[in-house]
Amino acid sequence: MTTIIVLPHPDLAPAGAQFDAPPGSTICDALLDNGIEIEHACGKVGACTTCHVIVKNGFESLNDIDDNEEDLLDRAWGLQPTSRLSCQARIADSGLVVEIPRYTLNQVKENG
Repeated sequence: MTTIIVLPHPDLAPAGAQFDAPPGSTICDALLDNGIEIEHACGKVGACTTCHVIVKNGFESLNDIDDNEEDLLDRAWGLQPTSRLSCQARIADSGLVVEIPRYTLNQVKENG
């Protein structure tokens, strides 16, 4: 199991969180499985940016980012060099520290 530390987020994890997740699972699934209701408007298929996270520690242990994810991240609010779509970032054996940005761009909500 891999330890994930989630930094405090005012709505999703006010006190922060720490939990273990199985290697091979996505950050998004690990968050959801542990009661952190991160948005995932596209159904976790990597077609939006609502599950954007910033990996503060352990970024290099994640699977490689593909061109589609990289293109989508360009639209994410608060983009950082260690940003990932949590539905596409697969956990390895190294621990992670993750920050969930305060805002997301949800085109479905905003245009619906």
